[in-house]
Amino acid sequence: MRVAAPFTTADATGTFDQRPRDEELDLHGLTHPGRVRSENQDQFLLCTVHPQVVVHGTSLPDPRALSLRGQRLATIMLVADGVAGSAAGRLASQLTTEAVTRYVSHSLRRYHTAGSPTEGEFVAELRDAAIEAHEVVRAEAQNALDGQEMATTLSLGVVVWPWLYVVQVGDSRCYLFQDGALRQVTRDQTLAQDLVDRGVLPAERAQQSPLSHVLSSAIGAAEAAPEVTRVDIRQRGSVVLVCSDGLTKHVRDDEIAAHLERMTSAEQACRDLLQLALDRGGTDNVTLVIGRALRQPNDP
Repeated sequence: MRVAAPFTTADATGTFDQRPRDEELDLHGLTHPGRVRSENQDQFLLCTVHPQVVVHGTSLPDPRALSLRGQRLATIMLVADGVAGSAAGRLASQLTTEAVTRYVSHSLRRYHTAGSPTEGEFVAELRDAAIEAHEVVRAEAQNALDGQEMATTLSLGVVVWPWLYVVQVGDSRCYLFQDGALRQVTRDQTLAQDLVDRGVLPAERAQQSPLSHVLSSAIGAAEAAPEVTRVDIRQRGSVVLVCSDGLTKHVRDDEIAAHLERMTSAEQACRDLLQLALDRGGTDNVTLVIGRALRQPNDP
């Protein structure tokens, strides 16, 4: 019997890194309505994608003994924050989560292009997934709400080892904590951030601006402009956080970094950050998803 070697990938220097096994992933997600809102309009999804064999008939005495699930192709981390001012923010976030999941699961043939010279095909698929969700939400608004607008943000992280691809629409965020530093991977699609980008508003005043939560792009709104970013996460211990603005309204980036620095598990970090947001008022729905590949004993 020949045992297949673990999947490896080479970086630019020719160094190979082993893809983490499923049992080496530390993943958790939480959502909470907060202290003020009567309804939770956030949705999250945390899942792994595998090729799978479905047996419809066999002469074998115990088909359950077969290895029917292939090695993990991708890990998906998604947060959608329904826009409170729209007619049905909760429905918009639900439809978006469902539509994106269907689209991404149907794009299995593209995963192999991630990180390759033809990865543009995969990036296009990710962008199309957001546009597909936008069209689904717009159609539902037209059919069920007589054209009233319903909208949601979308932050989607897709890990195809060793790359993290992030699809962003709106102002939910994706962070990467690596080497003791927190980096915001996404760009807030708000009118305040647009002014910062044009040099009209100082960056340090953006959070206090009344335009900081006015979206310039959202799924289901007049315009959805998905942005796709790729980052390298092959370093074991790197932490990915995807969250709605219900967290970042109350918890500063340096505080998020401090919690991720001392985290013992994804679940513990999720619970501690959620509690901090609630203790400071919890004025909005709070949703967060955290994932990392656990360090191996010989890692530095």
